Amino acid sequence: MAVTAGTFIFKKSLNMPSIPSSVLLARFSAIGDVAMTVPVVYSACRCYPQTRFVMLTRESMVPIFSCAPPNLTVAGIDVHADAYRGVAGMRRLAAEMRRQFSPDVFVDLHSVLRTRLLGFFLRLHGVRTARLDKARGKRRALTRPNNKLMLPLTGIRDRYALAFERAGMPLQECFDGLFGGRSCAPAESFAAITGPKPAGERWIGIAPFAAHKGKIYPERQMEQVVAALAAEPDVRIFLLGGGGHEAETLAAWADSIGHNVHCLAGKRYGFAAELALFNHLDCMLSMDSGNMHLAAIAGAPAVSVWGATHPYCGFTGWRQTEADMVQLPVPCRPCSVFGDKPCARGDYMCLRAIRPESITARVLQKLK
Repeated sequence: MAVTAGTFIFKKSLNMPSIPSSVLLARFSAIGDVAMTVPVVYSACRCYPQTRFVMLTRESMVPIFSCAPPNLTVAGIDVHADAYRGVAGMRRLAAEMRRQFSPDVFVDLHSVLRTRLLGFFLRLHGVRTARLDKARGKRRALTRPNNKLMLPLTGIRDRYALAFERAGMPLQECFDGLFGGRSCAPAESFAAITGPKPAGERWIGIAPFAAHKGKIYPERQMEQVVAALAAEPDVRIFLLGGGGHEAETLAAWADSIGHNVHCLAGKRYGFAAELALFNHLDCMLSMDSGNMHLAAIAGAPAVSVWGATHPYCGFTGWRQTEADMVQLPVPCRPCSVFGDKPCARGDYMCLRAIRPESITARVLQKLK
């Protein structure tokens, strides 16, 4: 097996089974995890144009699969609905998938109890199955507090591609962003957010929040970054986040910093409009979060800030390089894969010690 950096290229096996006519895929979970499947799933569709692929995910995630290949169907379900709860729910879902799509192969891109049960019931009816290897043991060795094994793990997109290979479908990357290039999304796609981009204006997206505290740069320091970038000539800034505290905080920043700072948090424009806007950004500044992955697949140059997590865990943005990541060599990093564990030091030095000026400089360098 040969793997190239940044892409996934696998040699075909001499004993490869016949190419299936219908393949069911599954990935639920968080926004970033689903967004990271896009380069691999779209590549699979283009490597095997005669095969129908069905991507099973959460209903709310369906719009992430924008500009999908013609042989891809995205099926959204409510995994918390009573109909899909427990063992009986997964048996019911497996029956529905067989009835609607008649899959020959099931590729489990999630590898949790729910999808393993789904695979089990499909396998009972002759559906060939393959699943993601999460390398949990290597993750524990990388994140343990003592005697860390500081070696980069195989990236999650390569792991997704390896799951396809186990199903007898080796891949080569055939993905160039959702819109096929930068600034290709039509302006009407994001008209609900803003008008067309004026010539010479530079657009910056800033998403300062994440699901866990271990991945969030301190708010006061991030406000300084926003103010410094807003002071640059011909710059317009879009602040992104969720509702509640995030929306209130970002709205306050927009009011106090300047007319060229716009708060989109809590507005619910939807993935389709936001992805189209991202395609026109000159830079996206985010944490190690879902917005980093959405911006990457939309084609936006990205700068990301890393704290308790680490790129070695394998969750970098699509085609993101080390130069795009702001981080400090704190010896206790990474303390977790997802940033969800309390800081052992109690002060989150991995984030607080990053100077706002260093983040601003990295974004301005990207704008050039």
